[in-house]
Parts: sequence; structure tokens; C-alpha cells
Amino acid sequence: MPQNYRRCVSCRKLDHRNSFWRIVRVFPSQQLQLDQGMGRSVYLCPQADCLKLAQKKDRLGRSLRLTVPESFYQVLWLRLQSSNSPEAAASSPAVEPAHSNLSSSEDWLKDRQEQN
Repeated sequence: MPQNYRRCVSCRKLDHRNSFWRIVRVFPSQQLQLDQGMGRSVYLCPQADCLKLAQKKDRLGRSLRLTVPESFYQVLWLRLQSSNSPEAAASSPAVEPAHSNLSSSEDWLKDRQEQN
């Protein structure tokens, strides 16, 4: 495999790692993080089809050896929605801040729901 290329856990597409979302089960806390951290990680295409299939077949949970809560999938769906909407892309910064853990992801989800 070429250097810095990864495979989507859902559709199995091979591409540069910057074109995927990185989901990490942090060691030793067993918490989930997006795009940063050290531990077991999987890569997912930022597309609705891949996210739907990964959620339906529990691809993230099996690959990370962890039960992925529904709230984490909601964060991913909101992230996908905000990255696809043109007005959100114009109003948000170019780089979305990474979430340090699941509890901060839940806080982020609540903030996003309050904004809408």
C-alpha cells in the first residue's frame, strides 16, 4: 500500500488519509475521538452512504472493538451535514476543531442543536 494511504472501513475505498475521517479509540481511556489521538483507529469516507452502512452493520464497533453509542453517530451525521451544506461551509472555519472525547462530542452536539 502506498505511504499515507488508508482504506475506508465501510466501502473499502483506498485513498490518501486526509480524505477520510479518522475515528480513534484512545488508549487507555477507551473514549472515542475524531481526527486525533493515539490508539486503535479506523478511517471512514465523509459520505452519507459510507456512514449509513457503517452504522447499519456496526463496522466502527467491530473494528474498534468497542460499542459505539448512538450519540457519536449523531455527531458524525451533523458533521457530514455541516460539511455538505454551502452556507455552513461559508460560515464555518476551514478546519473543524477536533473533539477531545465523547463527552465533549456530546456537548458539541447539544451546541449544534441549540444553534439550529
